[in-house]
Amino acid sequence: MEQRTNYFIPVSIIIAGALVAGAVIYSRPSTRSGGNSDAIDKGVAQALRGGPSADGMRPVGADDHIRGNPEARVKIVEYSDLECPFCKRFHATMQRTMEEYGKSGKVAWIYRHFPLDALHSKARKEAEASVCAAKLGGNTAFWAYIDRLFEITPANNGLEASELPAIAAFVGLDRGAFQTCLDSGEFADRVADDLKDAQAAGGSGTPYSIAIAANGEKFPINGAQPYEEVKRIIELALQAK
Repeated sequence: MEQRTNYFIPVSIIIAGALVAGAVIYSRPSTRSGGNSDAIDKGVAQALRGGPSADGMRPVGADDHIRGNPEARVKIVEYSDLECPFCKRFHATMQRTMEEYGKSGKVAWIYRHFPLDALHSKARKEAEASVCAAKLGGNTAFWAYIDRLFEITPANNGLEASELPAIAAFVGLDRGAFQTCLDSGEFADRVADDLKDAQAAGGSGTPYSIAIAANGEKFPINGAQPYEEVKRIIELALQAK
């Protein structure tokens, strides 16, 4: 389901659909609606303003999936759903960002999972698959895995489950070991922890990102913002003293 801005899936919209389906998912109280269109529009507007403070997010640490220099002056933490079409679009934007800012060591990209179960029932298992890739092949394999997944998924719950081990093989992982890891559910708690962190950080939809300056100042990036806007926020964060 898409909303008018065409770059963000807010939780308030998810709830409207979930109520019809009889599902229940997380939402901040201020964006929760009972299907009333005026209430939904108000929730969307609030979500696009950034919602609550990002101070509740967990600090970036060694257990994170980090692309680029871990000591970069600006760290962008992205909370993402692997079946979200806007996340697929924003993934390409962040790849471009790393081409410009990552090679010089100015920006690091941290990826955390924010599966929206009511919309994308496959996203949580896909998230677990990416962590299995990290277990078997390290940080490089994790990023190769999600790059490939976003490359081939039609999004909106369209990726066949059989593609998950195929992607693992494509990025050079042992297919059997990968399948064993995925079937075990070993990383279900890790994905659930990421989701809780997204909520604590003020996430109200996907993609939701936070640029963290060297002084700790945080700059929320709501939705699949275009590269020019991401660049503007990075430059602000780089100037923070």
